[in-house]
Amino acid sequence: MMCRLAVWTTGVAVLCVVAPAAAADFYVDPEHGDMSGDGSVDAPWSSIQEVLDGGLVESQDWAELPYAEGAELVPKNAGAPVKAGDTIWLRSGYYGELDISSYYNPDFITIAAEDGHTPEVSLVHVWASSHWIIRGLLVSAESAPTYEQHTLVALESHSWRGPVHDIAVEGCAVQSVDDATGWSAEDWDSLACTGFQVAGTNMTIRDNSLRNVDFGISVSATHSLIEGNTVDGFAGDGLRGLGDDTTFQYNTVKNCYDVNENHDDGFQSWSVGADGEVGTGEVTGIVLRGNLILNYEDPAQPYRGTLQGIGCFDGMFVDWVVENNVVITDHWHGITLAGARNARIVNNTVVDLNEDDPGPPWIRIGDHKDGTPSTDCLIANNLAFSITSDDSPSVLIEDNLIIEDPYATFVDFDAHDLHLRADSPAVDSANDDHAPEFDHDRIPRPQGAHSDVGAYEWHEPDVEPVAAGTGGYASGGTPGLGGSGGSGESHASESSTDEGSDDGGGCGCRMGQSRFGAGWLGGLVLVSLVGLCRRQPSWLPSSDSAPGRSTWVTRLASI
Repeated sequence: MMCRLAVWTTGVAVLCVVAPAAAADFYVDPEHGDMSGDGSVDAPWSSIQEVLDGGLVESQDWAELPYAEGAELVPKNAGAPVKAGDTIWLRSGYYGELDISSYYNPDFITIAAEDGHTPEVSLVHVWASSHWIIRGLLVSAESAPTYEQHTLVALESHSWRGPVHDIAVEGCAVQSVDDATGWSAEDWDSLACTGFQVAGTNMTIRDNSLRNVDFGISVSATHSLIEGNTVDGFAGDGLRGLGDDTTFQYNTVKNCYDVNENHDDGFQSWSVGADGEVGTGEVTGIVLRGNLILNYEDPAQPYRGTLQGIGCFDGMFVDWVVENNVVITDHWHGITLAGARNARIVNNTVVDLNEDDPGPPWIRIGDHKDGTPSTDCLIANNLAFSITSDDSPSVLIEDNLIIEDPYATFVDFDAHDLHLRADSPAVDSANDDHAPEFDHDRIPRPQGAHSDVGAYEWHEPDVEPVAAGTGGYASGGTPGLGGSGGSGESHASESSTDEGSDDGGGCGCRMGQSRFGAGWLGGLVLVSLVGLCRRQPSWLPSSDSAPGRSTWVTRLASI
């Protein structure tokens, strides 16, 4: 173990000086460990839950309960071996459920997979706690002796025990089952688990791989970062953003299964007012950057349905930035904000997967469903099949391109590679004043005389993407955490070639499964209390009235 106290003598006195605590490493091995060991590399413990429940972690908790704002933190398990800054390494094996409650660490403690090992848990539940990093675990419902539909990773505040904040979950594999190819529609509806439910503040969900889930990552947390995750195979919504000042960047959401009445979205948000009514409040400061939303990869996928790309129907959505996203779907709603103020939708690429109804997908800023017009908004530098609004004079639409021929525009449209050809009409056609500093791949703009329209900037093969954390593309969101989102791989273009009910009247939003009772309900009140009854806007058209495809490339004039 690391020495945490430095003691030395002078000629006349003995001085005891506390040295900076060096981070220590501890080990847990469910197959070969023993709780009588000291947690060293040669004498690992056998259970991470017994480490937590047995008082082996020095931390803090509230002096009195129930928690009240301004409450005092006092030591918990003083003198325990595991301290702030330490890492608990998990070796391969099944650990059951990981439940962390009432541990407010003064600095981060990490629970991580040891290199070359695959620790398995059936769920992760962190509540009324702070400063934990969970990294590299396999979180799977089928790891448990008995399969149960539930939320796989739940990060929640609690009305009695206190808030949750400064938690990171990184590099985990989160799945209902490893292989769902044999699932029926009923199996998808009754067996698929929700991936993440995230409440609190300063939360980081980074570089996780979600597979075969119901809802993917649902976030009511504020001031948080959702970055570099992949949701592959989902039956609800891929991402949900309901908390203020949160960034969703470089995530991939793909392969939606239409198995119930939920109107599925790649990303969805809605507001809730002080009166508890949907659509009477505001969601402020959301950034959607560099995400890929792809309805399906295989046209023969079973239970393939339509997918709303970025669907936000119950504003107001205030101070939003939607930039460099790629949406590939077959619904009218490519990117829709219904009720927005000071929102920017810039340099996105939105395309149709097929010639069928519904579609083609549009980019749209419309009125709130109560008729309140959107104000001080911008739709610029986007590349799409359709761009529209409710004719508000305060929504500026300029320097966009309507796609005439996707095969003359993109490197490989059929393979969903929407990087630009060198001779694409989108090259050098953007307004530099509106263009983000980097593109979807973190390639600096401009690479030519001007920036390019859409999410990708054409560039020569030797141009490298900037590193994560550069400029406005900073990783982070949880103090002291490193890492990056998305690979930012360079690509040079070729020149020649919840269980719950549906609302019955619109988006049919269902809340994710939860096993965690009233505390979880309080932590995600936006999801569980009001997320069930949102209505689609009145201007949703029938297939007969939906705008048709444009037959030629047009630069939209300013309005």
